[in-house]
Amino acid sequence: MIIQIYEIQTPHEAEDLIEAGVDHIGSVLTPEGSLKRPMLKETIDVVRSSASKSSLIPLFSDIDSISHALDFYKPDIVHFCEDLNRYKNNRSGLDYLVDLQENIKERFPEILMMRSIPIPQPGIAEFFSSIELAKIFEHVSDFFLTDTVIMNNSGPIPDNQPVNGFVGITGITCDWDIARKLVDSANIPVILAGGLSPDNVFDGIIIVKPAGVDSCTQTNACDMQGNAVRFKKNMAKVKRFVEESRRAETV
Repeated sequence: MIIQIYEIQTPHEAEDLIEAGVDHIGSVLTPEGSLKRPMLKETIDVVRSSASKSSLIPLFSDIDSISHALDFYKPDIVHFCEDLNRYKNNRSGLDYLVDLQENIKERFPEILMMRSIPIPQPGIAEFFSSIELAKIFEHVSDFFLTDTVIMNNSGPIPDNQPVNGFVGITGITCDWDIARKLVDSANIPVILAGGLSPDNVFDGIIIVKPAGVDSCTQTNACDMQGNAVRFKKNMAKVKRFVEESRRAETV
């Protein structure tokens, strides 16, 4: 069972997660300012020097910027998480992202590729088939990651995604029935994400039977109002998340 935790931006937190037994330690690169950030580079280097794997999400989609970033940071995994629902009536947009992954793999064959597959929250009709999306990207991906796309009965709500144009960090669970179908149909490992916490990860593993689990928002520290604080982990939550994930492996 792969245990993956995002968003780790400092060497100290990376060291804490390595000690806690986290397998994939993910960082995020935003497009603002310089793409070369020494502390983020040190964070990824700390992970790569351990038995864990580093993962980097670039929150931009142009190949030159991504290539410059990968050449500088040299992560083990690059993670693409564009909101693919935005392209449901635009196959050329999906083809661009497939070509992007193909080109990046040619330039960096040593780096594994993870692709987020958007899945709606429970109780919402699936307006764009997650399984069909996965088929489009499977041949250019090494891992899939399920993640929650916020929708209503009319379809996706682009402006309501926490990061416009991308999926993730909603803190809301995705539809586990659809996630299980993706696990059953995919020929590559599927990591379950979307609102996973120490309290529900055991059930998620038992029901979905993924190759791994991922947490960001629900293992973050919280402010005085109980809101998750980005880029800061609660290590007690992380340790419980690891414990519950390992417990599910024995069932």
